[in-house]
Amino acid sequence: MDLGSIIKAYDVRGVVPDEFDSEAATRIGAAFASFVDADEVIVGHDCRLSSPMILAAVLDGITSQGVDVRMIGRIPTDLLYYAAGALELPGCVITASHNPPEYNGMKFCQPGAAPIGHETGLAEIRARAEQGVRPSGVRGSVVEADLRTGYVEHVIAATGAAGIGNLTVAADGGNGMAGAVLPQVFDGIAAELLGLYLEPDGTFPNHHPDPLRPENLVDLTNLMLDKQPDVGVAFDGDADRAFFVDDLSVPLSGSTTTAIIADWYLRRDPGASIVHNLICSRAVPETVRAAGGVPVRTRVGHSYIKKVMAETGAVFGGEHSGHYYFRDNFRADSGIMALLVLLRVLSDAGEHLSELRKRYEPYAQSGEINFHVDDKQAADARVAAAFSDHSMDRLDGLTVDLGDAWINVRPSNTEPVLRLNVEAPTAERVQDLVITVGGIIEDAHG
Repeated sequence: MDLGSIIKAYDVRGVVPDEFDSEAATRIGAAFASFVDADEVIVGHDCRLSSPMILAAVLDGITSQGVDVRMIGRIPTDLLYYAAGALELPGCVITASHNPPEYNGMKFCQPGAAPIGHETGLAEIRARAEQGVRPSGVRGSVVEADLRTGYVEHVIAATGAAGIGNLTVAADGGNGMAGAVLPQVFDGIAAELLGLYLEPDGTFPNHHPDPLRPENLVDLTNLMLDKQPDVGVAFDGDADRAFFVDDLSVPLSGSTTTAIIADWYLRRDPGASIVHNLICSRAVPETVRAAGGVPVRTRVGHSYIKKVMAETGAVFGGEHSGHYYFRDNFRADSGIMALLVLLRVLSDAGEHLSELRKRYEPYAQSGEINFHVDDKQAADARVAAAFSDHSMDRLDGLTVDLGDAWINVRPSNTEPVLRLNVEAPTAERVQDLVITVGGIIEDAHG
């Protein structure tokens, strides 16, 4: 197994259980402990069948450096961020997020939940793992700790969830890690929980743990139609992302959710900065400006979002992919906190989500469309040449400003794929642009 396949913080790949390489995971654990240079680290894991094997090897590597471990068990990823922030310790969680059951990986963070991305430590951890780190000669200890109660109290207090009214929520945990904490969260608020697939099960027997795919929202939509709750939510495998469905069973885009939550925060903190990635709808910065806030545009990805939030003091950040970041959560993302804030928004507004959302959705969007190409650079260059008479930037891939519309073409870091996003005033204009740009990309492929 390629050592790099289990060291990525977000685009996790690899690690099929019957191909598991204990030595590789041990070396990564030792490299992580060496890199963070702390007396103690926090470690947790998700429910995947391979997680206990990887966990044992990682613990062996960490403790070989004389570093103690606070083992916090099966958790959603945002509980690791809470622990790293509250305890000011670095941490690691064994998880493959939304990937299929046979995949696994690791996410790391520094004290205060500061991200460890490729440019802020992952490359160094990989290099140390490949070279090997000598044991310190002193073995660290492992102590188990249950931090769920503190986490639940934190997410409720940080979102003002005590102000949530008697709403009903349909929640699809996808047999991932949301179910490890969600019932306890709802025990502390007035809203009622209608749970679906909340039992963590690493085989994900009911559907793939990626709610970005429409087919994985079918069961939630059926529950919504049957029970008619106020809002529906689906979490990905490690529960750091949340996708919402309104009272008419219509999904919200990540941009719509970002705009709604940003508007609510700016009513509480006038003039604050709000971070959004460049794939978000123009409705997001327009909403922020209209509410008296400062929109800050950034690259896609949690390490960039968190860094910019720290630099600007932003109160909130959102991504089109369903990641939502909170200043009061150590600038870390949390699907459950996003749900609580949205419930607070609905309680304060006193109107249905299907009505409230309309003022945040003035544009049509394509969603992310993947094109498989042999030469991503050549395809990108063809698109840039075709739109050379328009304003464009290279913050993340190629973004072209067409006045009434925009397109973004962004290469995948791990596959021979270009990702296209388009926004325009009408669905017809979006479709025309998708056909046009898609043809340019396919010509480059040909």
